[in-house]
Amino acid sequence: MTAAACRDLEKRVIKENLCTLCGACTGLCPYLVAHRGRIVLRDECSLPHGRCRSFCPRLSVDLEEIHKATFGVPCAGGSLGNVLEVLKARSTDGAIRSKAQYGGAVTALMSFAMKEGFIDSSVLTRGILPEGICAGSEKQVLECAGSTYIAAPVIGVFNAAVREGRGKKIGVVGTPCQILALAKMRTAQENRDAAENLSLTLGLFCTWALSYDELIRFLEERVPLSEIARLDIPPPPANLFEIFTTSGRISVPLDEVRRFIRPACAYCIDMTAEFADISVGAAEGIDGWNTVIVRSPKGAELLRKAITAGVLEAEALPERNIEHLKEASLLKKKRGLENIVERTGKASDLLYIEGSSALVKEEENRGPH
Repeated sequence: MTAAACRDLEKRVIKENLCTLCGACTGLCPYLVAHRGRIVLRDECSLPHGRCRSFCPRLSVDLEEIHKATFGVPCAGGSLGNVLEVLKARSTDGAIRSKAQYGGAVTALMSFAMKEGFIDSSVLTRGILPEGICAGSEKQVLECAGSTYIAAPVIGVFNAAVREGRGKKIGVVGTPCQILALAKMRTAQENRDAAENLSLTLGLFCTWALSYDELIRFLEERVPLSEIARLDIPPPPANLFEIFTTSGRISVPLDEVRRFIRPACAYCIDMTAEFADISVGAAEGIDGWNTVIVRSPKGAELLRKAITAGVLEAEALPERNIEHLKEASLLKKKRGLENIVERTGKASDLLYIEGSSALVKEEENRGPH
């Protein structure tokens, strides 16, 4: 007898510590819910093939198929994925920059996308103890400025927004695993409303995410949570985890929080959210600016209009930064693949990656380029 989809997901992903907490399996039915940094199966449905399993970024991922569905062309390889342009950019709005983590490019782009009709609502993450929200105004978008390093089930909010009819053109800001889950929706036969209502994706650079309960206890040992304004991990070589409070800054060695990294992050091969329309991260060594990777024609149009309208200022990213970014991205691919093979015991079994082993192994062996 075929196992129910949700039970199979629990067995193969959740109990195997492969869950990224992207939230793609939540907001669809009452059986799977997110609670304090975990996905919990409350009851079992009888569907042998469910959306929860189809959308999961840690089950049956065919990178070549997903790349074609996202960009309309075969994957050409490269350590950064599909790239049209790489820039450094920042918001021209002082209010955004004062609240944003770095250059405020994500907040500025999402606000502008809503104002110009690219999207009519935005799914974002808000708060030091993160929660996903569906923002319907520029004010709500600004409330979500800044970074959190705790995993949050944002895609569940997107699923709920689609189900509740909270926007026909929805934009989503997410980490690489969340963006991959959204890209999988484009290839899935189930829930076509989700793919049709997904109008824009902004991806965030990510090396890993932290577990909820462990980090909360760590923070509470140092300062009341109510006094924390924001968290930051400065670019290398700082090697620090910084806690900004109402009374000052607390800096601790980054290694002290590395032990809270979610186990699933060890098997990730994507640092720069390669299936997004635009990917954004810190600009290493350039304070107050973001690195912006434009990946799709839609992303290019949005960025061009934002620059023309004076919402963003942008310049070419120095070549040394691009090379460092490529090296860091390739290192994550290699490390993730090595961890996968160590776990499965054979190079032919890449755990959740299917149909594209040759493509991935080519990247592993290619070296920085």
